[in-house]
Amino acid sequence: MAVRHHDTLPLGQRPPLLRLSHVDKVFGGDVVALRDMTLQVNQGDFISLLGPSGCGKSTALRIISDLMHPTRGRVEWEGGQGQGDLGVVFQEPTLMPWATVAQNVWLPFRLAGKSYAEVKDDVLEVLRLVGLEKFLNAYPRELSGGMKMRVSIARAIVTNPRLILMDEPFAALDEITRHKLNNDLLQLKAKIGCTVIFVTHSVFESVFLSDRIVVMAARPGRVLTELQVDTPYPRGEAFRTSADYAAHARRASEALREAMGEPA
Repeated sequence: MAVRHHDTLPLGQRPPLLRLSHVDKVFGGDVVALRDMTLQVNQGDFISLLGPSGCGKSTALRIISDLMHPTRGRVEWEGGQGQGDLGVVFQEPTLMPWATVAQNVWLPFRLAGKSYAEVKDDVLEVLRLVGLEKFLNAYPRELSGGMKMRVSIARAIVTNPRLILMDEPFAALDEITRHKLNNDLLQLKAKIGCTVIFVTHSVFESVFLSDRIVVMAARPGRVLTELQVDTPYPRGEAFRTSADYAAHARRASEALREAMGEPA
């Protein structure tokens, strides 16, 4: 697996990856899910989309992934988008229950017409990266919720995509498992150097994971403000209990209250 290290560059010096330009999305002629959303995504960024339910976070991911087309505006990839440039992790692991862990991770290659024998080394490597190399022959019913999500993450990164989209992947997990997966996700990102756009409702999760937090407001969905978390990686438990973390969380909480129309 090729490794990219654009995330070691300062935020303002990273090369561009894609841009959403003045994107609107309207459903049924009058339900405005997104209005005039413009967002520059650079290589190596970890961007959290933070906002209340109904602010268009998931809609933005679907438009970026080309599962949905904007009503107005466009998504432009630097150098164009190629096959395998994108990995997606949904709220639920969406694993095939009849397939083993290895077979689930093989799926993107299988859809591209590659046999398991051709890509076995890639599958085993990514399972080692997420700590599941001993479970390659297990079935989803034999795994915990956190392990299932690790399989989903492995499947998303096995093709070495330039961008990973994650739609509240840890929301249904208990707090201990969620913290552990947050830690593991940052370690994984450091190893492979990917770019991540992560949807969350959690101020604390967004601060811990991100170097950019895009706060969105609802009715209509739009970007309200962007906050930078300049604390260097790696981040661990010491950061979670630091004054720096508390200050960033306070700023994000104030922005989220504004997005929800609540008094400061």
